[in-house]
Amino acid sequence: MPRSLHVRLDDASAAALEVVRAGEMTDSDAVRTALREAAARRRVRSALREEVRRVAADEGDREEMRIVREQLAELAPRSPG
Repeated sequence: MPRSLHVRLDDASAAALEVVRAGEMTDSDAVRTALREAAARRRVRSALREEVRRVAADEGDREEMRIVREQLAELAPRSPG
């Protein structure tokens, strides 16, 4: 069921709305688009955080990363001296 929402925009929000509208959308379309895009970004960030937690909790992954870091350190140029 459609829901009506009334907001009071500050200057920064009004400017952001103009960017989203790009002169081609209604305010309502722009707000709906911005909300969907913001929700998609939050879902991606949440999935990334979960992946980081999963990798950090996996002892095998951590050991593999330690080995790779050591190998890369061996390949790094040595400073003269």
